[in-house]
Amino acid sequence: MKQAACALTIAGTDPSGGAGIQADLKTFQELKSYGMSAITSVVAQNTTGVKDIHDLPVDMLRKQLEAVSSDMPIHAFKTGMIASHDMMKTIAEWLPEIPAPYVMDPVMVAQSGDPLIKEESRLWLRDHLLPYTSIVTPNIPEAEDITGRSIENIDDMKEAAAQIVTKFGAGAALVKGGHIKGQAIDVLFDGSEIHTFTSERIDTKNTHGTGCTYSAAITAHLSHGSPLVEAVEQAKYFVTEAIRHSFELGEGSGPTNHFATREEVFNKWL
Repeated sequence: MKQAACALTIAGTDPSGGAGIQADLKTFQELKSYGMSAITSVVAQNTTGVKDIHDLPVDMLRKQLEAVSSDMPIHAFKTGMIASHDMMKTIAEWLPEIPAPYVMDPVMVAQSGDPLIKEESRLWLRDHLLPYTSIVTPNIPEAEDITGRSIENIDDMKEAAAQIVTKFGAGAALVKGGHIKGQAIDVLFDGSEIHTFTSERIDTKNTHGTGCTYSAAITAHLSHGSPLVEAVEQAKYFVTEAIRHSFELGEGSGPTNHFATREEVFNKWL
């Protein structure tokens, strides 16, 4: 029987389907990874913002993690929204049992600006959970929060990526340049050298869930055994096409199109 590549997401929900657990599972499916999930928080949100958050009991998070890892293979996993340092501690206690790449999307605020991680938990995430990661994928505001420094250009991004690895202990850091004008340039420091990934900047407001989708795509490629730089390169292509073919849905920032690359393949056959 065929052995599937298995990817796990540990994150909050999005009932509108564009971000969080829902976006991660869609991305895993499109990239041929068997998707699994452990929910941290139930989030009432849509394209206009976050309406309410209900954090699950920490014991339930622990039981979800144990249920999955005791029965299923995990070839790569990611974390998204982790609302409290108690949840972070639970994940940190579970992590040593899982010999698989760990992708952290350090979700701190929603794209709408609504806070998703309690302020007192951010230092715990940086100091205690970040060192376990294979790669962390902050956008510029998140990278500024982690490093405590202002990021205004590509050189600043490179310095921040290097600092996140050398000072704070991440395995690698991908600082995403979505908040800087011009081309969409992301900077990866893999622990030894800097890599840049460039794509055109697509003129659309429909970018709900791009961070979740990007990190999930990296996770999916890592679950297949792809080298880190290749995984990031392929994930960059996936999220760019998802933005290019995004959906005009909702009254706010619409969702990206998780089956955009599949649609492109189909169109080539016509």
